[in-house]
Amino acid sequence: MAEDGIRKDLIAVVTGGNKGIGYEICKQLMEKGVMVVLTARDEKRGVEAVKKLQSSLVVFHQVDVVDPQSVSSLLNFIKSNYGKLDILVNNAGVNGLMVEGDVSVLPEVIEREAFRGLSDKTEENELPPIKSNGKLIENFGWAEECIRTNYYGAKTMIDAFIPLLLSSPLPRIVNVSSLLGKIKLVSNEWAIKALSDEKSLTTEKVDEIVNEFLWAFKEGVLEEKGWPIDLAAYKVSKAAMNAYTRIVTQKYSSICVNCICPGFVNTDITYNTGPMTPEEAAEGPIGLALLPDGGPSGQFFYRKNIPISF
Repeated sequence: MAEDGIRKDLIAVVTGGNKGIGYEICKQLMEKGVMVVLTARDEKRGVEAVKKLQSSLVVFHQVDVVDPQSVSSLLNFIKSNYGKLDILVNNAGVNGLMVEGDVSVLPEVIEREAFRGLSDKTEENELPPIKSNGKLIENFGWAEECIRTNYYGAKTMIDAFIPLLLSSPLPRIVNVSSLLGKIKLVSNEWAIKALSDEKSLTTEKVDEIVNEFLWAFKEGVLEEKGWPIDLAAYKVSKAAMNAYTRIVTQKYSSICVNCICPGFVNTDITYNTGPMTPEEAAEGPIGLALLPDGGPSGQFFYRKNIPISF
């Protein structure tokens, strides 16, 4: 047993663990006495991250969440070395854009959209103004990568590791999401209705939504079809991840699965503009990863422990 009572026989896998929030999640799980498999797409960076942690409780294994063969290799490693998985943290993600000019435009847009997501107020004159001269650049290639990584990558990891998670007495899945994944920010009325209908929500329906979005993006008709135009792919990808969280909850009652927005964090994905540190941001996912038996499942949390609606 670890000093704080956490069992040392817990096994965790964290994607995107070589930097930012993912690295801190690995570090804080390790400090709780959990055996952590830190994963990263880049082997060199992943190995360097493990060396930095200097603990026998952390090992590295390469994984690219969008590559089924890579995920299968990780699965075989966990199966042969540990025989089960207790905690899966889907942290790997991309933002689907680049900033041209003043990077302060990114936090301004994020804060405005987060305000829209949390508030009933939607009138343009009630939203925080954008003062920066910077510009968010999004294209179809980045949008496709964003959907593939943030939604399909998390889905691939969950589907692959379900059997090993079911071998755990207290299986936990934590999907690192965003306030920008709130259903209302998807904007398209058909998609909002489909995502809001929990009883009829299926993987096929979520896939249909992201495919319709990508078609509209490729054809240049996002606004015409009612889809978001700022942070578009990121919003849809996180909304899809959140939807899959609810689907898994309904299908596997013995697995505690939740999604969480850790906050606006100072990491690469935000061009280092967020006010929170990765250390602070990791506290929320850690809490969900170590929930006791009977803890909440199928919910969306903000920061450490604030439940919010999808």
